[in-house]
Amino acid sequence: MLRKLIFPLLLGIAGCGVLVSLGVWQVQRLAWKENILTELDERLTGAPAPFTTAATEVADEYTRVTLAGTPTGDELHVLTSGTAAGTGYRVISKFVLDDGTAILVDLGLLPLNNRDAAPLIAPMQITGTLLWPDDQNDSTPDPDLAKNIWFARNTQIMAAELSTEAFMVVVSTATPVDPRLTPLPVATSGIKNDHLEYAITWFSLAFVWAVMTLFLIFRTTRQKDV
Repeated sequence: MLRKLIFPLLLGIAGCGVLVSLGVWQVQRLAWKENILTELDERLTGAPAPFTTAATEVADEYTRVTLAGTPTGDELHVLTSGTAAGTGYRVISKFVLDDGTAILVDLGLLPLNNRDAAPLIAPMQITGTLLWPDDQNDSTPDPDLAKNIWFARNTQIMAAELSTEAFMVVVSTATPVDPRLTPLPVATSGIKNDHLEYAITWFSLAFVWAVMTLFLIFRTTRQKDV
């Protein structure tokens, strides 16, 4: 009898152990992600500082900055959906600072039906967030350069395309406002944090596995009794 119970017991213990360990790992990842989001919120709500080319990705990403300069009208259009302003094109503009340095500025969302509108080329005062986005993955299509349609932001590639320094500022507010565009400020609400759902899933599967193991043991003992 005992020999017949060894296999379901081992199977149950091993399966539950694996599933519970995966749930615990997701709980640990949840704490790690929440710490990161808390740090990002602190950066995103901090007082803006003047932009400087001494900024680095590790130390300064998601910090708020101010800058003054003029967009040149040279733009890259990134097809974007699921934003608060709907579907359209993120406008990544070549922006020349007052000191002559050219950087990238994400000016906001351009409606799909408004691509022919002329960009505003005038001195601007901008408050925004420093970002080094790399939205590309293995399934991202290559940009259609002939139509100026891009499918992801990548600071290094876009800087090379527009001949700027490899810095990008995502606009929160701009004065004057380009009437074509709706700013898309950076917020942590757009960063996924699904670790709690994953943890619940793994723990639920562990519970189901335990119930199935008990049922298997019950069936085994019942067969012996018969």
